[in-house]
Amino acid sequence: MTILIAGSGIAGLTAALSLHQIGVDCRVFESVSVPRALGVGINVLPHAVRELTELGLADALAETGIPTAELAYYNKHGQRIWSEARGREAGYNWPQFSIHRGLLQQILLQAARDRLGAHNVLTGYHLAGWDQTATKVNARFIDKRSGVRLPDEEGDLLLGVDGIHSVVRQTMYPNEGPPLWNGAILWRGTSRAAPFLTGRSMIMAGHEFQKFVAYPIAGAAAPQGEAEINWIAERKFRPDHSWRREDWSRIGNPADFLPWFADWRFDWLDVPGVIRAANACFEYPMVDRDPLDRWTFGRATLMGDAAHPMYPIGSNGASQGILDARVLAREIRRAGPTPEALLGYEAERRPATARIVVANRANGPEQVMQLVEQRTPGGFARIEDVLTPEELDGTAARYKRVAGFDRDELNARGPIVQAA
Repeated sequence: MTILIAGSGIAGLTAALSLHQIGVDCRVFESVSVPRALGVGINVLPHAVRELTELGLADALAETGIPTAELAYYNKHGQRIWSEARGREAGYNWPQFSIHRGLLQQILLQAARDRLGAHNVLTGYHLAGWDQTATKVNARFIDKRSGVRLPDEEGDLLLGVDGIHSVVRQTMYPNEGPPLWNGAILWRGTSRAAPFLTGRSMIMAGHEFQKFVAYPIAGAAAPQGEAEINWIAERKFRPDHSWRREDWSRIGNPADFLPWFADWRFDWLDVPGVIRAANACFEYPMVDRDPLDRWTFGRATLMGDAAHPMYPIGSNGASQGILDARVLAREIRRAGPTPEALLGYEAERRPATARIVVANRANGPEQVMQLVEQRTPGGFARIEDVLTPEELDGTAARYKRVAGFDRDELNARGPIVQAA
């Protein structure tokens, strides 16, 4: 048995480690010749941290990331709307980690090379296409830089874990077109700055059309006592606005967005100061794709961002890819490397992730910030006069259930994957 995995992102590498855990051989193929620790910060929620813990990676996560203590929402004036404890502070059996995406990927990559063997994690292999029979998949690869044809690879299944511009998805759905832009631009960066609030807080300030997100992804460094702060500055335009929509990732220019945040100086966070402290920032349009009616075609299926790209609302993208990988491993252990296993995986994960895509389009739990902006744009004296208890607490509780990290349900359920 050999499973072919196209893509060495977080979901693809988690799939490789999970298959190794159940005693199934696999090979990972990555387009990039030399994977680097690229990107900025992400959050890994407790249900995904649980799965990485069961893969033996808890210590590496703790050494690299910050265990998030709280999530807090503020209006554009820096007034607290609502907050809640997160991770172990909230009673979960596992922490939530704020971590650099590239460093998390490097943790997974090193573990995959150590456990599978470096010869089973191939870089510079870009998937060009595949054929399948009733019993096998034959995948074709090229060196993307030179166009040179590389040796074909045969396996029992093909997992398309190759991101929002997935070759596997494009082959399955050749007429789908580019990702869908909702009119929002995200400028993302990291800065050395003074810790704020608890020192392990994740904050969101503003509203649907202008927002600032910040959280630490590395601890204080003596003697300055600064932390590495991940931040996102967001501005939403009309979807037909003439921004540089054709660019999915580019170096950002603070002059394009800093003036909108120039007076966001709160007594607990200097937003323009944090932005100015960044060495560089990156610009992304907020994009997703419509949920699909089908992921699996014979012996090939989709996973992670290739299957369900979603808006970065609710901190769910990477966590959902990790859950995909674990459910797939469980189904392969149950039914072997067969189309039946892929269909069992899809039956659970496709509707679950489709619900999150739809919830994120409706602004997810961050909708409370927009309600405050609509009702009291000039600020408030008491949040209780602006939002009902159901709007404050119920919104977050419903989203946790949709996204699969309700605390009591997560703490009570058994493991997804039983090791071999």
